Amino acid sequence: MLPAPVGGGFSMDGYWVWCGSVIRGEDGRYHIFASRWPKTLPFHPGWGVASEIVRADSDTPEGPYTFREVVLPARGAGWWDGRVTHNPSICRVDGKYVLFYVGTTYPFPDVPADGSLCHDSLPWLAARAGKRIGAAVSDSVFGPWKRMDHPLLDVRPGHFDDFFTSNPAPCIAQDGSCLLVYKTRTWHRPPYDRCTGNEMFSDMKLGVAFAPKWDGPYERLDTSLFDGEPGILEDPFVWKTDSGYSMIAKDWNGAYTGQVGRIMNAHSTDGIRWEVDAQAMLPLEILWSDGKTRLAGNMDRPFILFDEQGRATHLFCATNDGQEACFATMTRSWNMCIPLRTQL
Repeated sequence: MLPAPVGGGFSMDGYWVWCGSVIRGEDGRYHIFASRWPKTLPFHPGWGVASEIVRADSDTPEGPYTFREVVLPARGAGWWDGRVTHNPSICRVDGKYVLFYVGTTYPFPDVPADGSLCHDSLPWLAARAGKRIGAAVSDSVFGPWKRMDHPLLDVRPGHFDDFFTSNPAPCIAQDGSCLLVYKTRTWHRPPYDRCTGNEMFSDMKLGVAFAPKWDGPYERLDTSLFDGEPGILEDPFVWKTDSGYSMIAKDWNGAYTGQVGRIMNAHSTDGIRWEVDAQAMLPLEILWSDGKTRLAGNMDRPFILFDEQGRATHLFCATNDGQEACFATMTRSWNMCIPLRTQL
């Protein structure tokens, strides 16, 4: 990796910024689709009740990116994605732009921008359980975007993905078919000693789904990826290789990389059976263009930009100024851009 440009990437005054996904538009410029929500709410779980997907652009991949518009705003609690849009992942398919994302809603009044919010707040509890993966499509990177009336990937009662579906990582093949890796959890069955946290649901899991085209129908495995292993992964990003697929993901508990929050790398011939690449881990210590190396508070939602020749050119990650791989000490968040050599 090359030094990350200080002042590059995408940030917004007054907002938490997360989830960057970048594409080169028909205008030749670079467009980042990201999530934002007001800093008057806590970072977590504020995103779960107030996030919206926005677009910003830049002449160069490194940025800085300039905010242009809200792409998927709130549209009413009656819609499956009516209150929140999050986790954007932008693709180009058959001349159209397809924006995968997570949407949710909740049957309570809007949370005031300056309102209190905690992990036991009803809007957050309902919104987390309501997360579903969907997609919007447009002929132009500038929109307008046609949203779907229903999710692309709903939960499956009685399966490992019966709590929610989120963090979409689509990989579109040349024939238009789609491999979609996603995050989920499993509801534990009662009785419960107490109705909180992991008493009621499992740790995070990754699933995979396959479809003949991006809008489905999707078929899923009956078991999660890396099933039975001690690691906990989230924020996958998947791309096609000559031998199958590669994936990067956040090592949530450090079981794969030895460092909590570090990015792990894995490969697969079929998208189902994955092998971790122990020598291809990405560090949390980032060298910046001012010559200083700093420990990233997070390197979440990793996204790789490829050029027209299929070479990896830039890594984007959601990060913050905190001192550890969580959100306790952060005061700002943004999408950083790290230029790569010709391959990861």
